[in-house]
Amino acid sequence: MSTRAAQVLSRPFALGSATLPNRIAMAPMTREHSPGGVPGEDVAAYYARRAAAGTGLIITEGTTVDHPSAGFSDDIPRFHGEQQLAGWRRVVEAVHAHGSAIMPQLWHVGIKRPAGAPPVPSAPSVGPSGIALDGTPGGEAMTLSDIDDVVRAFADAAAAAERIGFDGVELHGAHGYLIDQFLWERTNQRTDAYGGDLVSRTRFAADIVTAIRERVAPDFPVVLRFSQWKSDNYDARLAEDPGELEALLTPLAEAGVDAFHASGRRYWEPEFPDSGSDLNVAGWAKKVTGKPVITVGSVGLNKVFEPASLTGQGAAVASIERLLDRLERDEFDLVAVGRALLADPHWADKVLADRLADLVPFDRAAVQALN
Repeated sequence: MSTRAAQVLSRPFALGSATLPNRIAMAPMTREHSPGGVPGEDVAAYYARRAAAGTGLIITEGTTVDHPSAGFSDDIPRFHGEQQLAGWRRVVEAVHAHGSAIMPQLWHVGIKRPAGAPPVPSAPSVGPSGIALDGTPGGEAMTLSDIDDVVRAFADAAAAAERIGFDGVELHGAHGYLIDQFLWERTNQRTDAYGGDLVSRTRFAADIVTAIRERVAPDFPVVLRFSQWKSDNYDARLAEDPGELEALLTPLAEAGVDAFHASGRRYWEPEFPDSGSDLNVAGWAKKVTGKPVITVGSVGLNKVFEPASLTGQGAAVASIERLLDRLERDEFDLVAVGRALLADPHWADKVLADRLADLVPFDRAAVQALN
């Protein structure tokens, strides 16, 4: 008899033209293992190991779009350039060989880019208003021409992803990066059409989605990752209640987002406890939009994610019974696993086969290997 985990997590899921063999996704995690922005054979092997071991959907690490201010490291993969895209094609082939789906996470870091950082040291750091995440002045405010360039860069990247065989794309609109900087009132103080109230602040993201939809097939999935919290600001909130969350996400759904990847730090925590509901942020995203959602946040581990988690702080294996409870209630549709899958490439196979005693805890060795 199959285990409860197998019954709940092994169900296939259709997302646009993509058929996912199960409900387990690999969360995007930055590695800086792509010199010159080119994902090599080691990157292909890294993702293929997780696909071979039962992970149904691979969402790649953040990969930067074709804009000089998009990245902050020469070792972070890029999603533009002949060599870079050829490398990504090999990654796709390696993952598909094991029957899994794969999507790149398209990324622009915005104002979080340190001045003088590679791969284009001369490029300025840019954001909606030239305001850093802590509310102090920083970088340059984007002009309308800058906005057009970045929108085009995301659309070009999505079109390239479809062309080289990816099963969809994810837009990184979370954790204080560029798309999120437009969504957040602290970093977006614009007085034009891209700033103002909550709905107006969604225009940049909506324009990106609209531009992508014009360049890809109607059923090519577009996923948007969003979060309330920002890097080093866990109390930040885009929406204070379900009504505000609906106002935030509805224009994005209408623009063509097929699914939301709702990033919380603890998947089991209610997002709006005053509402009387225990839905987490992913559950609320599904409720207010009707769209499929991916939940994420400390799945399979006993310590919550924080920056120290990726610089050596360990975490022990934890039960996923609460996760299965929520999946059985259809609170969300897919589950993204981060650090647990980083530590143990065979996490999916072990969970589905009820081999929980064999799971590997997350520790410094996992961080250093990034295997």
